[in-house]
Amino acid sequence: MITVSLCMIVKNEEKVLARCLDSIADLMDEIIIVDTGSTDATKAIAARYTDKIFDFAWIGDFSAARNFAFSKAGMDYIYSADADEVLDEENREAFRRLKETLLAEIDIVQMYYANQLENGTIYNFDRELRPKLFRRLRTFRWTGAIHEQVGLEPVIYDSDIEILHMPACNHKDRDLAAFARMTGEGVRLDKRLHGIYAKELFISGAESDFTAAREFFRQSCQDTGRSGDEIKEAACVAARAARLCGDTEDFFKYAMKVIACDGCSEICCELGEFYLQKRDIDEAIVWFYNAVYETESILDIRRSAELPLGRLADCYMAVGSVGQAREYERLAAERAKERK
Repeated sequence: MITVSLCMIVKNEEKVLARCLDSIADLMDEIIIVDTGSTDATKAIAARYTDKIFDFAWIGDFSAARNFAFSKAGMDYIYSADADEVLDEENREAFRRLKETLLAEIDIVQMYYANQLENGTIYNFDRELRPKLFRRLRTFRWTGAIHEQVGLEPVIYDSDIEILHMPACNHKDRDLAAFARMTGEGVRLDKRLHGIYAKELFISGAESDFTAAREFFRQSCQDTGRSGDEIKEAACVAARAARLCGDTEDFFKYAMKVIACDGCSEICCELGEFYLQKRDIDEAIVWFYNAVYETESILDIRRSAELPLGRLADCYMAVGSVGQAREYERLAAERAKERK
């Protein structure tokens, strides 16, 4: 049977920490809690489960904190958990069986992260696989009878274990503020974070968040080091920010960049909103229809489904086509239900 170190980074999690630890503590061989500056009862709650509690001065870097937590682990594998996660009884038993049967060559175990849409900020689906269990020390082996090489790709196992994500609140304000600070300081986001920032804006960003992000994404559109997909993401954000600011010239500049790259549902929705605001209902219908049936979403799946369908319902209601409006309302509800 493998042994497992639980590694967590926490800050002001008194509302949910005990719930999380109650669901997993007895499955762990070691519990390591790294606190990044709690001012509530988080550390006192953690002390009921472990004496391995460490302070880490917050430097605005989640990876640094997680790496510090991982450095304290001593078991065969490391289980990385957040305080707002819960394992129910069925999945607790599945985790216990996993410990008993996991093959030694497995480097990473993925588990399903569920209930994401309830308070999600970058999620398009309610359930997806995520790496959660990591082998602490990796053995390198030469492979191949000729042209031999060291095996570098991790051996990944996709388990059936499902973790419930049950946050007490939405962290989008924290996340978007961190992105705005980083980009304001001139940090060049890598491809992954660039996509996450754009996605989080479209899924949960407020008008002020788009305003704060506008210049960064405008510059991204001119960045020759960005891929075509990144420029398309950036142009979507820049176009939406421009529309929200009432800058029509800039709006069409970036909207046309996306259309020239085959378009996407996000920009079709933006064009639909533009014409709807102008009370050009017929043109708005064209673009909302294109968002659903002629293009695909790249950032927020709702913009190829319930959102433009709902707007089509609004458009048809505005011109007195009540039956058509009701049908689009039905389709919007149906599409939203499909993802859950």
